[in-house]
Amino acid sequence: MRYWSVFFGVVGLACVACFAYAPFDPEWWLPAGPDPKVSHLHSASSIGKEIDALYVIILWITGVVFIGTQVALAWAAWKFADAPGRVAVYFHGSQRLELIWTIIPAIALVFITVYQFGTWASVKFKSSQPNVAPLAEVTGRQFQWVIRYPGPDKKLRTADDVYTVNDLHFVKGQKTLIHLQAKDVLHSFFLPQLRVKQDAVPGLKIPVWFDADQAGHYDLACAELCGWGHYKMRGNVFVHETQAEFDDWMKTTAREQARDQVAVADAPEGK
Repeated sequence: MRYWSVFFGVVGLACVACFAYAPFDPEWWLPAGPDPKVSHLHSASSIGKEIDALYVIILWITGVVFIGTQVALAWAAWKFADAPGRVAVYFHGSQRLELIWTIIPAIALVFITVYQFGTWASVKFKSSQPNVAPLAEVTGRQFQWVIRYPGPDKKLRTADDVYTVNDLHFVKGQKTLIHLQAKDVLHSFFLPQLRVKQDAVPGLKIPVWFDADQAGHYDLACAELCGWGHYKMRGNVFVHETQAEFDDWMKTTAREQARDQVAVADAPEGK
């Protein structure tokens, strides 16, 4: 019956091999920015680097624990395998062992809690909110993201506001602030490459801030099961290289929004 010890040992080795290989394959690791010249280990936002560091620390802690438990499991399965004439021995347990495997995980959890507090404060505490005007108001609804930008007057909720659906635009290297809300049910605003995730709650307007150090195209998703169409609640994030490029996009979008759709339909083809 010692084949079980071999089985557990092989499974443990395979998992450790996956753990060791993952950082070297961009398809296995945390999603990175769009620039192929930058390491795939590189998050595309400033806070993302801190969040990734927390992930790595947790992976090392859990990895060491996993290896230790798998070695103990394989050893126990080998040493105490059933054999003719072997008599089972029953015992109540070891209080010392129970204290050890309770105290050590407790210390690890307290360490993680304390170590991540600064990163959590940078992402979630209002005292860390950047002192900038809101870029947009983002509303989650089944099953799309409605994004409302201030128009030429730079004020939200006025007549010249610019609307898009599932398209969020901002400028590289600038702290970006949005106001997040939900119209119907719980949604979750998720920018995987930027390590940004925040629930959108009906009745609440929640400030969310982030940045990106690479221009390009990113993903916007809903990370909360919000109904039958949850799977298609995806959007696009476009990070512009310069403010001028973003301003040109805003002018073009506002001009298209202002066009008389009846006149467009009656116009000659190509006009």
